Amino acid sequence: MPRDSAELRALLEPAVTAMGFELVGVEFFRARQGVLRLYIDADQGVTVDDCQAVSHQVSGILDVEDPIRGQYTLEVSSPGLDRPLFRAGDFERFAGCEVRLQLTAAVDGRRKFQGTLAGLRDGEVVLELGDERELVVALDEIDQARLVPDFDSHRAEGA
Repeated sequence: MPRDSAELRALLEPAVTAMGFELVGVEFFRARQGVLRLYIDADQGVTVDDCQAVSHQVSGILDVEDPIRGQYTLEVSSPGLDRPLFRAGDFERFAGCEVRLQLTAAVDGRRKFQGTLAGLRDGEVVLELGDERELVVALDEIDQARLVPDFDSHRAEGA
């Protein structure tokens, strides 16, 4: 069984990249039946057919390598408007965007924060909370990070 999502990423990323996609992130949830979720992206966007093709390719690798014990469901999707952020590069790329963070441990009595991503400083994520306050946390202290969809800017682009 893989120790973490990084092992699964290392196993699957070469195949996904060879197909012309970026492997944005890997999540594995162990529930009654496990779920392996892959997020893929490409400059031209991702279609349902793209997700199906990646799923087919990745399934073959998973069948041969067998990194996960027991049954699980494989899901392949685009990151969506509320794109999850996984790697240090994601926090740089989306600097200036509104994000929601959920931390592994409470800071000032809270685990959930929302603010403007300022990027990385000395390898730590900087989140502007308003009133000139900042939250500075190490990447490994972040349980989950997602972009907050900005529907107003999407409406303006389509108008």
